[in-house]
Amino acid sequence: MAKIFLDTNVFIDLIEDRGNKNIAQVLDGQKVYVSPLSTHIMFYVGKKRVPDSKANATVSQLEIVSLTKEIHNHSLDGPTSDLEDNIQLHSAAEAECDYFLTSDEKLLKMKFFGKIRVVNTLPPQTH
Repeated sequence: MAKIFLDTNVFIDLIEDRGNKNIAQVLDGQKVYVSPLSTHIMFYVGKKRVPDSKANATVSQLEIVSLTKEIHNHSLDGPTSDLEDNIQLHSAAEAECDYFLTSDEKLLKMKFFGKIRVVNTLPPQTH
């Protein structure tokens, strides 16, 4: 079982059933993590109101990485110029994830963040 962190764009695609239609199947049986920041962004951008039964059901199946002062402070130093991206990356590192799943081309160019592979699809052995 792999530990997979979902970047906000993948998380929103999962909740909204858009983008990669197989994402839920691919994640089945894996340990999946998100930042609480992703939930906030999804509700804000989507103008969702709480409670939202579909979002709540999906989020309840995921591991939420606590947004700590340490994650925040590390994020202020990088590795990118985008604070939100840094929070996501440092949250994945805090959870000791194997993969950081994103569709963000800028982040994909990194290929790795520490020991975490930055990918837009998971390798076959994780399915």
